[in-house]
Amino acid sequence: MDEVLLRSLIPGVLGVLVRRGADFAAAEDAVQDALVEALRVWPADPPRDPKGWLVTAAWRKFLDAARSDAARRRREELLDEEPAPGPAPAVDDTLRLYFLCAHPSLTPASAVALTLRAVGGLTTRQIAAAYLVPEATMAQRISRAKRTVSGVRFDRPGDVATVLRVLYLVFNEGYSGDVDLAAEAIRLTRRLAAVIDHPEVAGLLALMLLHHARRAARTAPGGGLVPLAEQDRGRWDTAAIAEGVEILQAALARDRLGEFQAQAAIAALHADAPTAEETDWVQIVEWYDELARLTDSPVVRLNRAVAVGEADGPRAGLAALAEVDASVPRHAAVAAYLHERDGDPVTAARLYAEAAEKAPNLAERAHLTRQAARLNSRLR
Repeated sequence: MDEVLLRSLIPGVLGVLVRRGADFAAAEDAVQDALVEALRVWPADPPRDPKGWLVTAAWRKFLDAARSDAARRRREELLDEEPAPGPAPAVDDTLRLYFLCAHPSLTPASAVALTLRAVGGLTTRQIAAAYLVPEATMAQRISRAKRTVSGVRFDRPGDVATVLRVLYLVFNEGYSGDVDLAAEAIRLTRRLAAVIDHPEVAGLLALMLLHHARRAARTAPGGGLVPLAEQDRGRWDTAAIAEGVEILQAALARDRLGEFQAQAAIAALHADAPTAEETDWVQIVEWYDELARLTDSPVVRLNRAVAVGEADGPRAGLAALAEVDASVPRHAAVAAYLHERDGDPVTAARLYAEAAEKAPNLAERAHLTRQAARLNSRLR
């Protein structure tokens, strides 16, 4: 059973049901029921047209649910609309659904969470990790969002900023998590850039391309993480880097700076350096200053502390880090790195071990544990 294929079909099938009159919550429930049926049936009898099979199955699931509370006349009307078995139209509803989920009746945070769950296919646990909140809190937020949009007509789609935030989080989960959605996020952002002339849309696309270009070099053959400074730059995708830089330069020329353009500028400076030692850290600090002004994000200030440590020395980096709340994720890892560079392996080893305990995924935990072990072996 190809679960990646199933996940990729969810938005299109959901879009068909919404267009045919199903309210969003009922359509999502029907699609989920159809997916369960597919997992049961397909291994023994795989369909020739997976999407057409899911559309038919999901629509029937929706009709079964509707029959319990709809009048006979309405039931007959819906039955007349049932799609015939066979190849489904090659229409991609995913981008439209991203905008529909960003409905004005929802807060931006709820819109993002709902879209990630219903359209992006992420689990509640993955969304909670992206938002840095407990899973139970995120489950309640998603449930409230479903109740809010249930029965609402989607005639007022949400704004671009919310859609960009969704795409950004989907890309990040696909890039660093255990669900590969990065390529899908890039594809959707390309589609968005083709229909919306906005510098931040271009900035997000550039950022994705520049990060994705380094993907092959981010892990060792055994699956371990490879830090940016140690990556084989010969494995970077130069075509993707060139495209990302070109898109970014055109966006910056419009003089409407936003957070995604600033992040892309930082990524471009990393990509432009032939070696880690030749990275223009001074300019990266300047871009982090711009990004902090735009977002006031503690994660941005955390990353800025690393850049300051590279540009002005580890003591300066530690001073910048002291202004960041210690509860911010990866704070201990940054502190460990800066203390090691400052010649304090005892403190660094302790902080690496502490950071490993808080790591959000196994690959990062293994990397931090190795760093702690490396320093401890030298101290013996």
